[in-house]
Amino acid sequence: MERSSTSAHVAARPRPFLKWAGGKGQLLPELLARLPRRFRAYHEPFVGGGALFFELRAQGRLEGAVHLTDRNPPLIDTYETVRADVEAVIRRLRRHRNDEAAFYHVRAQDPRRLSPAARAARLIYLNKTCYNGLYRENRSGGFNVPFGRYANPAICDAENLRAVAAALQGATLACEPYEVVGDRAEPGDVVYFDPPYQPVSATSSFTAYHRDGFGPADQERLRDLFATLARRGVHVLLSNSDTPLVQRLYRGFAIDRVYATRAINSRADKRGKVAELIVRAV
Repeated sequence: MERSSTSAHVAARPRPFLKWAGGKGQLLPELLARLPRRFRAYHEPFVGGGALFFELRAQGRLEGAVHLTDRNPPLIDTYETVRADVEAVIRRLRRHRNDEAAFYHVRAQDPRRLSPAARAARLIYLNKTCYNGLYRENRSGGFNVPFGRYANPAICDAENLRAVAAALQGATLACEPYEVVGDRAEPGDVVYFDPPYQPVSATSSFTAYHRDGFGPADQERLRDLFATLARRGVHVLLSNSDTPLVQRLYRGFAIDRVYATRAINSRADKRGKVAELIVRAV
């Protein structure tokens, strides 16, 4: 049985409650401009921070079924727990401190031994206080990002968490591979693919958020599914890095170059606007 907060203090506009590599907050105007005004169900198979979903929910544009999925079990577990018992997650988060020793103590915990609320609070806390807000797993599936040394991170944004819990009501959440959307999406639906980005160089990678990675062969299989859905009459939208591979894979579709500020360099003075691609079926 799901429980949620319907407090009068729910924020008017839910926002992503996790920082996620390649988050789409900056590109929302570009993405929204490329969506149809009306559509049936909404599918996001790489939900990550969920920026587009939360904005569509805030705008009242999600009239049909909503399917938010990802193959990252801790991420989906956190979404489900925030939706089901947001007040318990808030209480747990308020116990955490922005302290290096505390960070490594929490990072070393075995999440399997924690309650659902404590597990969700742990992931949110680590995400808010780790270096660059990255989510990265080692080969054993353990979170391995170091302490971020932020002066005053917003560890517990209770108002937004309550808004997020409300926005998630009625959505289907599932931990599953992106390919499943091919069995579910129907003509008139929207599918938004925001996969782990193709690396822009040999030394940069947005694919290490999950221990299994996401290489060129995965990108090609995703393109095949994109094309299949487009032929079916599904409104398909995809974002990815501006690389020769992505340009080649989606030749024949509408490709627009957009720009976003990304923290893809360890040196702050080397960060800046990065070209990205938005692809849609014509």
